[in-house]
Amino acid sequence: MGKYLVQVSYTPEAWAAMVKNPQSRLEAVRPGVESVGGTFDDAWLAFGQYDLIGICDFPDNVSAAAFSLSVAAKGAVKALHTTPLMTMDEGIQAMKKAGGSAYAPPS
Repeated sequence: MGKYLVQVSYTPEAWAAMVKNPQSRLEAVRPGVESVGGTFDDAWLAFGQYDLIGICDFPDNVSAAAFSLSVAAKGAVKALHTTPLMTMDEGIQAMKKAGGSAYAPPS
């Protein structure tokens, strides 16, 4: 399974509901992740561009996209960004492979 960074910005209405009824979104989100074959590592509240940052494992990009689409379709978020993550070893492998690439820039 691959790791994914999930970044969420809540709507003002979602924030109003959470202020009225404080709750951990980790346990609320976990079943959605699991329903598409993933696991939820952990989540953090943040301030700035995104309100919630999570790390999830999904079996493939289709599963990660399915989770993201299901969250977006519910209307409680105004922005959602899902980023596939690589280990350092995978990144080094990609760099080595890029060194042998036949790509030529426009001339």
